[in-house]
Amino acid sequence: MSTLSFTSAPNVRQVNNAVGLTEAQRMWRTAALALLSVRVIQGFIYWGGGSRRFIYARSKLDPSAHTWMANKFQTAMPGALFGTDHLISFMLHHFWLLYAGVILFSAAELIVGAMLMAGALTRVAALVSMGFSVLLMAMFGWQGATCIDEWTMAACNLAMGATLLLGGSGACSIDNVLIRRNPALAEKYWFRWMAGSLPLPLKDIAFRHLALAVLGFVLVFDIGTYSYYRGSVVTPFHGGPVSPTKHHLTLSDARLLPDGSVRFHAYLDAGTPEAPVHVVAADLLDANSQPVAHYDAAALSALPKTAFVNDYAYNKFAPGPFGIRAPMGAAATVTLPASGAAPQARFIRLTDVDGRTFSATLDSKP
Repeated sequence: MSTLSFTSAPNVRQVNNAVGLTEAQRMWRTAALALLSVRVIQGFIYWGGGSRRFIYARSKLDPSAHTWMANKFQTAMPGALFGTDHLISFMLHHFWLLYAGVILFSAAELIVGAMLMAGALTRVAALVSMGFSVLLMAMFGWQGATCIDEWTMAACNLAMGATLLLGGSGACSIDNVLIRRNPALAEKYWFRWMAGSLPLPLKDIAFRHLALAVLGFVLVFDIGTYSYYRGSVVTPFHGGPVSPTKHHLTLSDARLLPDGSVRFHAYLDAGTPEAPVHVVAADLLDANSQPVAHYDAAALSALPKTAFVNDYAYNKFAPGPFGIRAPMGAAATVTLPASGAAPQARFIRLTDVDGRTFSATLDSKP
């Protein structure tokens, strides 16, 4: 039985009186009502993202506020996929591009969310929402302390967007109002592909192929990213290539300078964005990994701000109350003051408040 290839839409009286509906129309009407909650909540999710920034928490769009969205983007950089980490880094270095991107993305979320809730050009809005889900998954999907929360949200939103792309707006939609006022739209292929109160203008076999292709994309993307982040699909469970819970510092370009001071680059490339890392000790080690100089928490807290040359203007390394403090995604070149024992030093080792250590080999070349 063909249920998707009919082209005529039931009129208002038929919708209100199911007795006059054909079997195909009745099934489509049932699906339209069943999808209503999916469409409205999918729209509200994106509307909520945009409305928070434009209406309820406008400090997120204020570059001088600590809640400015650039800080959030920087926390995503260490685990971002598909090269989006480089994109984030580039934008963080170019303020006007960053600001324009944040405004445009927030406005797009607001508009697409409103379109989905209202059922206006629903298939276009659903397709854009799928793009949002892919982008947000690529950037933030690795984050979440217990069940990679950002992945869960993006994975569900991608599936919801795919369902609305195929199923359309259903009941209580502006798309329906447009067809009611201009029935000729029901025969326009472009409208059927963009709007959503009628089935796609495809034969059953073509629709099935499209639906299976969309399903394949959603499965590969969602399950593939989950396997990458946590395993538990074809491999045992693991904590992920970038831990969302345990802070990790990568030290590089560590140098012993002629005046006895030590300079190194530090990048906080793992951990939770909910809490900063606190480096409570720094040690210079000799060739036998024995300490020859020690900087305790008080010494690190007393470092001047000039000892930190941060890569980005947002999340920064800085002296804190318990040593050196840095939020997620921060990267900086740090200089420690000269020590009399520095000439014997071959390694530098940092220790955080949880007792984890991070080290690098010192290069004595200027």
